[in-house]
Amino acid sequence: MPRYLVIVESPAKAKTIKKFLGTNYEVVASNGHVRDLPKSQLGIDVEHNYDPKYITIRGKGDLLAKLRKEVKKADKVYLATDPDREGEAISWHLSQTLKLEEKDSSRITFNEITKNAVKSSIKQARDIDMDLVNAQQARRILDRMVGYKISPLLWAKVKRGLSAGRVQSVALRIICDREEEINAFVPEEYWNLDADFSLKGKKKPLTAKFYGSKNGKTAIHTETEMDEILKNLENAEFIISEIKKSERQKKAPLPFTTSTLQQEAAKNLNYSTQKTMQLAQQLYEGVDLKGHGTVGLITYLRTDSIRISDEADQAVKLYVKDNYGSEFVATEENVGRSGKKIQDSHEAIRPTYVEFTPAEIKDSLSRDQFRLYQLIWKRFVASRMQPAKYETTTIKIDGNEYRFTTSTSKLVFDGFMSVYTSDEDEVGGTAAYDELFEGDKLTLLDLKKSQHFTQPPAHFTEASLVKSLEELGIGRPSTYAPTITTILARRYVIKENKNLYVTELGEAVNNIMKAAFSSIVDVNFTVNLESLLDCVEDGTVNWKTVVSNFYPDLEEAVLNALEELDKIQIEDEVTEEICDNCGKNMVVKYGPHGKFLACPGFPECKNTKPYLEKIGVACPECGSDIVIRKTKKGRKYYGCINNPDCEFMTWQKPSATRCEKCGGVLLEKGNKLVCNDEKCGYMISSSK
Repeated sequence: MPRYLVIVESPAKAKTIKKFLGTNYEVVASNGHVRDLPKSQLGIDVEHNYDPKYITIRGKGDLLAKLRKEVKKADKVYLATDPDREGEAISWHLSQTLKLEEKDSSRITFNEITKNAVKSSIKQARDIDMDLVNAQQARRILDRMVGYKISPLLWAKVKRGLSAGRVQSVALRIICDREEEINAFVPEEYWNLDADFSLKGKKKPLTAKFYGSKNGKTAIHTETEMDEILKNLENAEFIISEIKKSERQKKAPLPFTTSTLQQEAAKNLNYSTQKTMQLAQQLYEGVDLKGHGTVGLITYLRTDSIRISDEADQAVKLYVKDNYGSEFVATEENVGRSGKKIQDSHEAIRPTYVEFTPAEIKDSLSRDQFRLYQLIWKRFVASRMQPAKYETTTIKIDGNEYRFTTSTSKLVFDGFMSVYTSDEDEVGGTAAYDELFEGDKLTLLDLKKSQHFTQPPAHFTEASLVKSLEELGIGRPSTYAPTITTILARRYVIKENKNLYVTELGEAVNNIMKAAFSSIVDVNFTVNLESLLDCVEDGTVNWKTVVSNFYPDLEEAVLNALEELDKIQIEDEVTEEICDNCGKNMVVKYGPHGKFLACPGFPECKNTKPYLEKIGVACPECGSDIVIRKTKKGRKYYGCINNPDCEFMTWQKPSATRCEKCGGVLLEKGNKLVCNDEKCGYMISSSK
């Protein structure tokens, strides 16, 4: 019997695939990339046609030796890495390193890890697509050039340890531009006017908003204008001039792409982009389900497609028909804004088996996995359902020359909303005013004026930044999460209450990038570069042409910046902690393991202390501050700042709210506050 070897990236994926194949198949994992550019140098021969110098990644030697032994035993090798540029490049590196050109080997891809998809991919085995590989090589080399040429400049001009990246620098620029827009914003005054009218037999009045006149909408800018309107409305007779009833539809949402999944997970589950992708990777590679073994629960997670396979489309529509009724099944295709059906190799992110409902497999998933899977499952099912339908009533009320309007909506058919709703969806319904007719006179109860000011643009959140990057065409599905993670890790940006704020360090780096490398942080330039990489993938542009056109200008800009830019001094954050050796206020520094306190008198005084972040809650035992601490293995816990004198600690975050039953500490557990004393058992909903 012939022996087959299948190589994937991760052990979890290997375990899931193994169950679908026969005993003559061996499935092993490469644990990601096996070769990369060297960390100690640029690794690109700019003098000789920009050839990259790939080396074996440190620590992969033993793994490659084991893979070579498996290759020798096999009659045929299948490279089954992920179905994108990165996966194609990993397969190519494996082929080169394991010398598979001397062996019978093929490339296979599947968008979901199911028995049908895996077996079908083996029947459709192909050669490695070098256009995909070259698109990834070009991106990797361009990013390496930017990082290794500009980062040393930032070390020289700002401080050591900083980095520049081709996409991260543009993301930082976008955030900085928004910050400038917010700072420059000048609020404008405007006024609203609401009118309350009495209705026979109803306690609740009919409230209508000032619209303007019969000739059109009018804005009220000042209190003087408001007072003039109120004066003209004195003793006015109010008559219903028009009642219009209509039906409104709200279309079902599209299934998730990488971008929309990250946005919805951030908004509904409060997950960071990085956490969303980590959980989605686990769901894609396979989870051990009770009674089913290891199952890949969702399709490939890095995609910008909304396409669904015919098989999955039929399965979900049958599910909707059986569980909700045939009237809930979509009869028209759900397409994107362009109105065009996307044709590509990937699908949208969806469950691999719609019959695995979230409730059925909840016990096999972690809490975070369950919440994300439930979001994906509900969105997919909803995408194949009928629109929600509302009955709307619009009423126009005239008084003297002015007009007020009000409208009500009543949900008459919930459609997709029986499965999936978002914050914007009007789930409830208001009864239509059937007892009102055109020409009816209304009795005015009250006129309420209110002053308002226009608001500046909102600060970016991770979700809105991902949306902006996608709309601008910057980066690709695989780059959103690592880009945001990097600018947060470098402290160019900090996150507070979901909002992203630029730090002084971020401003300094952005200013240098704008002054010396304007093209690199230019949105249009970056978008054009992404288009060129797509052309490389299509085989219409040579990847070395893209690199050779980019590098000389970068090299010249770096040399000019070294000569012309001034050194920037970034002040350290000063704390109230006093140095035990010299009495100076200690400052916050950043090391490989995070924040620590250091004496500003360095090198004369080398005193350091751990940085203990306060959470704003008093210790229940001694009244001092509770701080975030870490065990030797890095697990986070909460303890008294006076440790070891005070031994209070807890794994869950304590709340400033005290237990109403026993006066003890309440701990945050999910969306509940639970008393630390299990015997007490007190629990309330969290206000978070």
